[in-house]
Amino acid sequence: MMLIEETAPAAEALPVTALREHLRLGSGFDSPEEAAETAALTGFLRAAMAAIEARTGKVLLARRFRMRIDEWRDRLAQPLPLAPVDEIMAIRIDDGDGQMTELSAESWRLVPDNQRPLILPTGVILPNVPRRGSVEVIFTAGFGETWQAVPADLAQAVLMLAAQYYEDRGSDSARGGMPFGVSALIERWRQVRVLGGRGHRGGRR
Repeated sequence: MMLIEETAPAAEALPVTALREHLRLGSGFDSPEEAAETAALTGFLRAAMAAIEARTGKVLLARRFRMRIDEWRDRLAQPLPLAPVDEIMAIRIDDGDGQMTELSAESWRLVPDNQRPLILPTGVILPNVPRRGSVEVIFTAGFGETWQAVPADLAQAVLMLAAQYYEDRGSDSARGGMPFGVSALIERWRQVRVLGGRGHRGGRR
């Protein structure tokens, strides 16, 4: 499976002010030093978000992804590797010779789920993928466009981890591990990762 993040959260959506307050940093002076500090805090927040999303498989702020798999994991149901998913923009099948065919939206449906969203066929099974072909799925995932949409425990975990990165900046131990308090906050959101495809083509033609 190949998963590409096609868009990134806007800087304005990140809780920079909340992180300043968490760290008890001053603000409001509109100086070059504060601008540099804001840029650094934004970087720490993005790094903390990435770490927590990698541990949980949950996308905190909404953005678009492109998933490419060599075949369906199961033609009865294809799980998606991220959650929550609120929209699938397109599903295309590549025949292996450069010909892309977009599946009709009437041939499949999305089953939203905070743990394991699924693509299900509206008929009996999902369409066949040619032996040298692949499937491309373009979708949006995330709890929402703004930080207020992020569940409180995940939002707090990001602030705590970003604060840890800030305090450990310049240290050899920076970003080395997940603090216990952060791990405790995200534990209920963790899931067993699902595979994008079976990796077996014996029954395809």
